[in-house]
Amino acid sequence: MVSSEVSGFYKMTVDERLNFVKEFSRLSDDDIRILRTNGSLAIDKADKIIENVITTIEMPLGIAVNFLINGKDYLIPMAIEEPSVVAAASNAAKVARKSGGFNAYATEPVMIGEIQVLGIDSLYLAKMNILRDKSRILELANTRSKTLSSLGAGAKDIEVNVYERPHRMLIVHLIVDVRDAMGANVVNSMCEYVAPEIEKITGGRVNLRILSNLTKYRVAYASAVFSKDIIGKEAVDNIVEAYRMAVVDIYRASTNNKGIMNGIDAVLVATMNDWRAAEANAHSYAALEGYGPLAKYEKNSNGDLVGTIEIPIAVGTVGGTTGSIDKARIARKILGVSNATEFAGVLAAVGLAQNFSAVRALATEGIQRGHMELHARNLALSAGASPEEVDSVVNEMISSKEITMSNAIKILEKMRKTK
Repeated sequence: MVSSEVSGFYKMTVDERLNFVKEFSRLSDDDIRILRTNGSLAIDKADKIIENVITTIEMPLGIAVNFLINGKDYLIPMAIEEPSVVAAASNAAKVARKSGGFNAYATEPVMIGEIQVLGIDSLYLAKMNILRDKSRILELANTRSKTLSSLGAGAKDIEVNVYERPHRMLIVHLIVDVRDAMGANVVNSMCEYVAPEIEKITGGRVNLRILSNLTKYRVAYASAVFSKDIIGKEAVDNIVEAYRMAVVDIYRASTNNKGIMNGIDAVLVATMNDWRAAEANAHSYAALEGYGPLAKYEKNSNGDLVGTIEIPIAVGTVGGTTGSIDKARIARKILGVSNATEFAGVLAAVGLAQNFSAVRALATEGIQRGHMELHARNLALSAGASPEEVDSVVNEMISSKEITMSNAIKILEKMRKTK
């Protein structure tokens, strides 16, 4: 029995790790051949990006079309495994385009760093002393980034939150303008650097010092009009009622917001931005005043549907892996955004488009029809259909109205016997 306890796994070469995994997991020679196949991301580069690398993994990268945002045309690169997302976003953008497209903007790229201070007797006096020395603390923080300081950005303000119960502590917020970066590294560096000074001022002990992924000051907005003449008056009313359900029902609100993130995450993955942080950010923001939908719908005086979205987005166009992985760099080039603020506005528009399409399908024909038809393609591939056989298998499954793996296998076997 091979143990998963390994000393120095990170020191092994990629080949040595593959051989270990092969033995542990009883992989076949064909499995190993597939794992040794890499695309544009060279294995030696991948081995430097994360730990214990054995291979790279591919994901479909599609392009959502029809997007007109603030009068500018965009192609939206989306990396995702879920069928219907790219098509849905493109369709929503086409509908919105008839009424002028999306309007979007984002607030300044401001992040929050948190410093937890414990062991303080006089919490309110400590708060006053920190605020008194705010200018000096900000000056210290800004020594950590000459680039941000030269741009007139960097640490801008300090907030102090006092907690007496259930646990006594101060939480100091360092407010930082990070410009075109996502900002995690510079904010963390600033928090760590000023922590000893915070201890001197308060007489307390600093424990955690790290950024928050909730960016309530870094928010993107987008809106669009979806004409009743295109989607129908009944659809307008049904979508508004579906939105109202999400307002009162957290179970629906959760699924509603997941649909938004289907679109946003796909763009973040394509450009190698931190989609996990985006998920935490969006759902935390949605819960600030009781969890609810991030996208809202109402009718205008003409009876058309008006969709709006308000969502926190911390995204970068510099730093991290956005420039070091070639396909992510090219995806960002396709997207054509010039800075992080523009990028955030585009993401908000994509999230609204994705949500509109999902809610429209739910409120009219139901989600399963289109979703399952696209799912049939995945089933055909999983059943072993070649690229030339896929369409025939899919069409047969749809005709039989039995979109299942067993049916895909049966159709494929019959088709090959006939040939």
